Amino acid sequence: MGAETALDIDHLRGWVGRGERATDTLTPRLVQGLRATLDGDAALPADGEAAPATAHWCLAPPTVAMSGLGPDGHPARGGFLPPVPLPRRMWAGGALVFHHPLLVGDVVERESRIVDLSVKEGRTGRLCFVTVEHRILSPRGLALEERHDIVYRDMDRAPAAPPAASPATSPARRAAPEARVPQWRRVVQADPVLLFRYSALTFNGHRIHYDRAYCIEEEGYPGLVVHGPLQATLLVELAAEAKGGQPPRRFEFRGVRPLFDGAAFSVNAAEAEGGLDLWTADAAGHTTMTAMARW
Repeated sequence: MGAETALDIDHLRGWVGRGERATDTLTPRLVQGLRATLDGDAALPADGEAAPATAHWCLAPPTVAMSGLGPDGHPARGGFLPPVPLPRRMWAGGALVFHHPLLVGDVVERESRIVDLSVKEGRTGRLCFVTVEHRILSPRGLALEERHDIVYRDMDRAPAAPPAASPATSPARRAAPEARVPQWRRVVQADPVLLFRYSALTFNGHRIHYDRAYCIEEEGYPGLVVHGPLQATLLVELAAEAKGGQPPRRFEFRGVRPLFDGAAFSVNAAEAEGGLDLWTADAAGHTTMTAMARW
């Protein structure tokens, strides 16, 4: 039976409303590793120092035994997330609202809830979108709210670009980023060491980020895939740099094209009404992620 005919939307929508909680500690060693991976200060931080704004993506990752992993390196389907029977899973985008920074030494709790699941027809076949909301709490209260958009699709072939999120959940686009001149720009080398470090920090076993043979032979990609959250992290860091070190209050991002290793990519920002337009672009200048930041 094909993946499309096996997709039981009524059964999968039974996961909407499910929740889970997880707790972790923001250790000095973890913050040191994240800062170093972002090519920042590699010194061991002291308790009470502010962590990078998106350090929560390194906390309380799903942790299962090796026998509980699927062929792609992710935990096997089921559990908290619905068991969508489409093999390719991608981080399509999301939105963050920052209330206060997480500090080194914080015990952090994440409350997660599945709020929506929908199926659509795309250029490459059937797509299943799952939306998860997270609340990140520190000892000082609510630190961050997040919307996480996940898309599942078939394994027939790797698309030139990931499927777009619905207009209601996509960052506004004032102009095509390729047509814009960045006022702030950073160049990052997309090499396997960077991808390995970020995978290790986030305990992400997804093989598309480190197993080149799997990427090419099983998923049809031309190389290792740069993590969506890593690109978003670099955009948040550039936004803060552009505003004198002040992270944004709101940040919304969307993946528009896969980014692969093997060459440098750029992280870009330009002034826009109400904040900053941001985007990453590959070595050929193609936009791979768009974002908006507001203060």
